[in-house]
Amino acid sequence: MKKKLVLGFAITLISGSLSAQDLKTKDVPAVVKEALVKKYPEATKVSWEKEKGNYEANWGGKSGEDNSVQFTPSGTFIEIVKAIPVTDLPKSIAPYIKEHYKGAKIREAGKVTDAKNVTMYEAEIKGGDLIFDENGKFIKKD
Repeated sequence: MKKKLVLGFAITLISGSLSAQDLKTKDVPAVVKEALVKKYPEATKVSWEKEKGNYEANWGGKSGEDNSVQFTPSGTFIEIVKAIPVTDLPKSIAPYIKEHYKGAKIREAGKVTDAKNVTMYEAEIKGGDLIFDENGKFIKKD
């Protein structure tokens, strides 16, 4: 029994380090916070996470949509994801998911804009995020 508990704890620690980690604002480098304020001065009531070594700021937008923006530890902008209604995804995405991920339902959707101003779409299903180009063509599973 003791071995099972120790093994379970170790797995939890390992898997926890691979997923997003909530942070307090004071634990975010000043250069990252400054980059957020400069690029998105409207961002208020920001919550922070650390994911894959980068910093992610989350806040609600003017019309209630959620915004999620990522920066490197040096404050370089990576991308912003704006939550959108699932119905606003390009029309080819739902049929693609139905065909390739039997029984999967789209839980959340987002419009992604990266540092090069390239637009992509994100469809969250159980087991991960599916990324599509601006025309709805599948790119990868995150």
